[in-house]
Amino acid sequence: MKLGLIGKAIMNSSSPDLHVRLGQLTGIPATYDLFDANEQPIASLESQVRQVIADGYRGVNVTFPWKEEAVKLATRASEGARMVGSANTLVFEKGEIIAENTDFTGFMSGFRATLGEREPGRVLLIGTGGVGKAVAFGLGKLGAKEVILMDLDEAKSHQLAGELRAQGFAASTITQAELAETVPRCDGLVNCTPIGHEKSPGCPLPKELVATHHWIFDAVYVPAVTEFVAAAKTAGAAVMSGVSLFVFQGVDAFKLFCEDEAKRAAADEQAATLFAHYRRELLKETD
Repeated sequence: MKLGLIGKAIMNSSSPDLHVRLGQLTGIPATYDLFDANEQPIASLESQVRQVIADGYRGVNVTFPWKEEAVKLATRASEGARMVGSANTLVFEKGEIIAENTDFTGFMSGFRATLGEREPGRVLLIGTGGVGKAVAFGLGKLGAKEVILMDLDEAKSHQLAGELRAQGFAASTITQAELAETVPRCDGLVNCTPIGHEKSPGCPLPKELVATHHWIFDAVYVPAVTEFVAAAKTAGAAVMSGVSLFVFQGVDAFKLFCEDEAKRAAADEQAATLFAHYRRELLKETD
């Protein structure tokens, strides 16, 4: 099964390791190539997609800066891709290009795998870019009481709040100045900004605001233990790290690439093993 990733600045991606490893675990041999616009010119997403289809690829993942264009390129888009307005997975089947957003589905799977049946409650989500939108809609689907959005670009947070409300989800916005008064009344705290990444160190909110009653999610997974995750562990809060999203969006994509139910079931059965592997490797967890 020939797979790949199209994007910019992706040469350090862990996706090849995940998909090849999952292929080995399921007995579905997979190769996974990187098409990095910084390494080789890509005239357009469409031209690159047409090329990989011609070369016999089963599907590709798509990342920055082409996720929104990926939906427009598709002949068929899933509910999640349509709601979020972007896609990170394209499957090529019988002349069709099928789009899915596995950040949306993977966040929900990762939430349940990490936090069990816990209710999301009232959630503060910081950062309303691509992954922020996917997570916001995922929270809505999980039954969040309210999604409170904050972005330095206030127009973006207002737009996403409107899109969430249009789908029947409770949503509101706050400014950075309202952070300290908002955090204590939230159940969940979510970071979908790059803050905490090894290239953008820091914590997206004052560490002293994180309390025992919170659950937190950090979309950043390089490093796996960000300053936000460390602060939450110190406070005794429940933690869903970016490793959860990384693994489950990958598993969901791999399942979409599979050609039949038996292979999809095999991938599903290996999700827990794969999750445990990356928790050991990236989070250094031993349980």
